Amino acid sequence: MRFRFDQALGVFSLMVVALKMIYRIIITYLGFVFTCVSGFGQGTKSDYERSAKIRELFSGKVYKETINPQWFGGHHFWYETKVRGVREYVLVNGQKGKRRAFSDKEKFDTALNHRKSRVAKVVKKQLEKKRDSLNGVSVKSKSNVSKSGPVSPDGRWRAFIRDNNLFVHDIIDGADIQLSKDGVKEHVYQQPFFWSPDSKYVALMKRREVKTREVHYVDSAPDDQLQPKHFKRSYSKPGDPMPTQTVHVFLAGWNTRQFTTDPLLVKDPFSTRRPVWRPDSSGFMFEHIERGFGVHRVIEIQIPSGKTRALIDENAKTFVNVFQKGYRKDLNGIEEIIWRSERDGWNHLYLYDGRSGKVKSQITKGEWVVREIVEINQEKRQIIFKASGRETGIDPYYHHYYRVNFDGTELLKLTDGDGTHSVVFSPDKTVFIDTWSRVDLPPRHILRNTEDGSLLCELERADAADLFALGFNAPERFVAKDRDERFDIHGIICRPINFDPNKTYPVVEVIYAGPHGSFVPKSWRSRYGMWREELAELGFITVQIDGKGTSNRGREFQHFAYKNINDAGFPDRKKWLREAAKNYPYMDISRVGIYGGSAGGQNAMAALLWHGDFYKAAAADCGCHDNRMDKMWWNEQWMDYPIGPHYDEQSNVTNAHRLEGKLLLTVGELDTNVDPSSTYQVVDALIKADKDFEFLMVPGAGHGVGESKYAARRRMDFFVRHLLGVEPRVK
Repeated sequence: MRFRFDQALGVFSLMVVALKMIYRIIITYLGFVFTCVSGFGQGTKSDYERSAKIRELFSGKVYKETINPQWFGGHHFWYETKVRGVREYVLVNGQKGKRRAFSDKEKFDTALNHRKSRVAKVVKKQLEKKRDSLNGVSVKSKSNVSKSGPVSPDGRWRAFIRDNNLFVHDIIDGADIQLSKDGVKEHVYQQPFFWSPDSKYVALMKRREVKTREVHYVDSAPDDQLQPKHFKRSYSKPGDPMPTQTVHVFLAGWNTRQFTTDPLLVKDPFSTRRPVWRPDSSGFMFEHIERGFGVHRVIEIQIPSGKTRALIDENAKTFVNVFQKGYRKDLNGIEEIIWRSERDGWNHLYLYDGRSGKVKSQITKGEWVVREIVEINQEKRQIIFKASGRETGIDPYYHHYYRVNFDGTELLKLTDGDGTHSVVFSPDKTVFIDTWSRVDLPPRHILRNTEDGSLLCELERADAADLFALGFNAPERFVAKDRDERFDIHGIICRPINFDPNKTYPVVEVIYAGPHGSFVPKSWRSRYGMWREELAELGFITVQIDGKGTSNRGREFQHFAYKNINDAGFPDRKKWLREAAKNYPYMDISRVGIYGGSAGGQNAMAALLWHGDFYKAAAADCGCHDNRMDKMWWNEQWMDYPIGPHYDEQSNVTNAHRLEGKLLLTVGELDTNVDPSSTYQVVDALIKADKDFEFLMVPGAGHGVGESKYAARRRMDFFVRHLLGVEPRVK
């Protein structure tokens, strides 16, 4: 009987399929056993043991979750994947969308080297052709928009500071020339120097110093000595005096002239940034942010007249979100400027005439928000950007990518799929890898054409079968209307491995209502065993919600937090939880706990002060419990400047007497982010009000100590005692 290779190969294939089926059955059985053995108790010893093993149990059970492309030749790349111990090597021609996979490393190396050799030859020919086409054609280099440093672009002058004033040294004749005479110890001219491209003018800042507040720390249990250590750091708080900077421009030489800005245009400066000269030396520009964040301007000192003007004037009755949403790009020698603004209620892009300061076009518009500018192609006059909220029928926080012309025409969506997207462009920008996922959908990796977003090929689809076989419950997305029935409020619901729909579970919300962002996870998580899994395993349903006052939903939604940060979206959160409990009766909202850190710590305690009828227990870590005690820039942006009575009215310290329910406070002794005294003052106020609470100060620890092993365990025990009503780990 003759041996037939095709028959043998068929038998082998059947054996592989059978082995895979057996493997999956075993994995599923182990998951079932794991669930059964763990029991159905809540807060028991076995629950704690299972919670502690979550990270190890789930680790390495999702395959093809990420890819790391290694690019060569513009749009060619390769990557390595792993599936159940088997490594696979993938070679991709991006432009053609052709994908070749190898399980044999030697064969892959041979193919890769061959491809690289072919690509190198093609690239060499393209370069030679390009050089030939440029033969005899002069190529202009980019103009030097500004020169920062002591020496002028032409090498004639060297600027320096002497006795708090500005001088220039004439390198040709050796003379020192004093340009300013009003510098004093408390109000000094200082570097850096910004020379005009024609070397005639030099610009710099004049800084008025103030005594800066210092926060003192005691390291009570240092590792390297017996006795405590003391240190201090500068830490400006809301309402404190702050150093101010003014911009000055000097004509270099013996017949010097000095120009400065109109004080009405730069009133009460918080920050002066991004200085730049026009290429023709006709103006010096910079951004001015007014304290209180109600004004953000682009100021120009015009040369040679010395007149000042607001080229761009961004203002709001509430606040201009400069640090999270501000953007400026100068184009074509500042003949045009791309600017991002919320002036129409949504974060969009505008094209300005760089000379007149007039808007040439609103590049993007609609009830959605631009999240990030990815690339600006000045030659094609196109922008690639990331946005959210434009696509109907999906979560408004999901990221999608788009391309649009400078004049706002031909808006094109480059990504597709009901999830949140991230992209990686090839070096030549002809193709990109689109990775998208949801909290309940493992990642998919798609290769797309940059020109039109069309699908070239699917690279990989993550395989989480083994993870789900072990009992992993992916978070569930849930949506309910806000307090006014206007906005959709989005959140997630997380359940334990041994979830039983016939039981009831207390609910714990993890909160962070900082107005600067949105915080409910939107993508598949590559790490397991964080708060939502570990805490849930003890017998809880855990949730996370973005209420009104947070960002990325338009100005009205976020600006609800203006002078109102203690609201923290609580009416929206409570309504969301009530709606969820209607759908899922196993969620016992008569037993709701809450915890958070930093701004979330402030929120968690506030839940018991103003909503103690709903929230029964709160764990607050390193909270900024009084906005007057925290860092200046963050708090003045949302709570405004000057300091008003609303700071006191919303303080957890001054309202400590309102406490209802069970409270755990934690703080790191050496927290340099949020002054630990913010927590200590809450403790003092609670004692004076004769309130019962728990307090943990961790020596030597910094910000976020609540996530350390010991503090996190204490937090778990706290909720088990007060929401489950059992002593932790007893049985």
